[in-house]
Amino acid sequence: MEGTVLCSANHAPLTPISFLERTALVYPDRLAIVATDGSAGVAVSRTWRDTRARCLRLAAALTGRLGVQRHDVVAVFAQNIPAVCELHFGVPMAGAVICTLNSRLDAAMAAVLLRHSEAKVVFVDRALLGVAQKALVLVAEAGARRPVLVLISELLDENERSPPDAKIKVTRVDYEYEHLLSAAAAGSSPDFAIRWPADENEPIALNYTSGTTSRPKGVIYSHRGAYLSSLAAVIVNAMGETPVYLWTVPMFHCNGWCQVWGVAAQGGTNVCVRRVTAAAIFDSVARHGVTHMGGAPTVLSMIVNATADERRRQPGGRRRRVTVMTGGAPPPPQVLFRMEEQGFLVIHSYGLTETYGPATVCTWKPEWDALPAEERARIKSRQGLHHVGLEAADVKDPATMRSVPADGRTVGEVMLRGNTVMSGYYKDGGATAEALAGGWLRSGDLAVREEDGYIKILDRSKDIIISGGENISTVEVEAALFGHPAVEEAAVVGRPDEYWGETPCAFVKLRGGGGGGGGGAAVEEELMAFCRARLPRYMAPRTVVVVEEELPKTATGKVQKVALRERAKAMGSLPAPPLPPPGAHPQGQLGLGEASSEPSYSIVTAAASLRLRCCNQLTQYWQSILIRVDVNPFIT
Repeated sequence: MEGTVLCSANHAPLTPISFLERTALVYPDRLAIVATDGSAGVAVSRTWRDTRARCLRLAAALTGRLGVQRHDVVAVFAQNIPAVCELHFGVPMAGAVICTLNSRLDAAMAAVLLRHSEAKVVFVDRALLGVAQKALVLVAEAGARRPVLVLISELLDENERSPPDAKIKVTRVDYEYEHLLSAAAAGSSPDFAIRWPADENEPIALNYTSGTTSRPKGVIYSHRGAYLSSLAAVIVNAMGETPVYLWTVPMFHCNGWCQVWGVAAQGGTNVCVRRVTAAAIFDSVARHGVTHMGGAPTVLSMIVNATADERRRQPGGRRRRVTVMTGGAPPPPQVLFRMEEQGFLVIHSYGLTETYGPATVCTWKPEWDALPAEERARIKSRQGLHHVGLEAADVKDPATMRSVPADGRTVGEVMLRGNTVMSGYYKDGGATAEALAGGWLRSGDLAVREEDGYIKILDRSKDIIISGGENISTVEVEAALFGHPAVEEAAVVGRPDEYWGETPCAFVKLRGGGGGGGGGAAVEEELMAFCRARLPRYMAPRTVVVVEEELPKTATGKVQKVALRERAKAMGSLPAPPLPPPGAHPQGQLGLGEASSEPSYSIVTAAASLRLRCCNQLTQYWQSILIRVDVNPFIT
């Protein structure tokens, strides 16, 4: 339009660096970071004025002594300690790109990612130094440039259990974090000129998905995307001014779902804990007045199964409401009930590494408050709709790219687009083009849209069980298992079946540490009967394994179904049942009538073979069109 201009008066590149600058002015003396070391009390306490000064010194040290240039990658290999909060600002202030590595990586994978990212500097938590040193040896042996190692000496929770690497002899360390900041303080760092991005689409972060050593995928975040995602996270979490955020989400995971920047935007307080336990959560709520936190369903399970000794009330017996954002899998109804009873308000979200973390949210409507508890839980278990930072979230037929009808039955693939979708995969233009083909990010998640438009994910395409041609959502089977009062953890995968191709196999941990010892068979049969009473016959598990130990999980608290699938496969195929006697015509698995009390097999062998062929074709179809990107849904 005639008369418009674009200049510094009305345009500045969006960047979360600005959050720190503003908050240090508005709330200079408010606590920015606190951390405890177990029973000893508060070990670290810094205000926003202190934090900004330290971040400026950090940026000055990076650009000066360490020679970091614009867009250089600076890696961070650490747990949720205060320095990681500072690095999320100090690295971008230096014009560099922060790359937070999974703190549970082994040396081989850490070396692969350090080489692929071409990190110039790596900041290493003292607790992870042993792994880091081995990784750097592997980097050098591969002929790549070894990044400068800066040791973060901070140790928390010493009175509980120090990590194994915490007491190893410190060797081959180039710099120490606090010494580096102290040296910068002697220079002109208070007057350090922040390297603001000239273009808001410049990179601010590099996050690796859970891929393989042969083809790691580094997801690039922009300053603009991080800014908008941070504000969207603030809105989704109903986070007012000066929140108190407990770090139960790993900061390496999508930069803490961008909350590390969002908390700064609101002048909040970051409460850091190295080990996430029920006792640590309740202690932090009581000690620091925590208002918000997040985590996978395993964190919710940890809270609701806490012992009386682990729970700690606020002074005077008051109970503070804590808002908890969860993702990775739909929270089971029983868990939601018990969370509410203990004063925790659960917000269900869904997202991928490629969407800066949360992309959709099951936005709650006031009219749902009057519904029965079970219906409220069913509604909240859905993934909902896109947040304000995205343009759209849809469920589409991946072959035709047409939206599926909002009938709650037609299955499609979740696709997303908008300002909080990644800029691309680092050094992998082909994978970027494939993931963003058609103008949408393809998630690989199968879902339906219900009548109100809300998305409900049925499963990951790779987790769907196809039994005799019927698609079985492991999410629905797990929800049924969680309805049993004795079940603490549950995960369902497919087990080979000579007749049906595969059938549901449930791995279950019972409350109170009950295992598969005496009476195990009776417990397993009880759980199968419990599911048969609540699910269509073909969806009920035909195998239940009761385990004593926790189910295997990723660093972000998601169950590792790959490991469980291997375990189910090692159990061997369930044998085909004997053919029914002549003249018998029970209802089959595919029948539309009422299911019999036992599995029935009225269809003839030819029909069964046809069904299995259809099953294989359907599996190949989904694999060919959905497995495009290594996504990391945290709600993977």
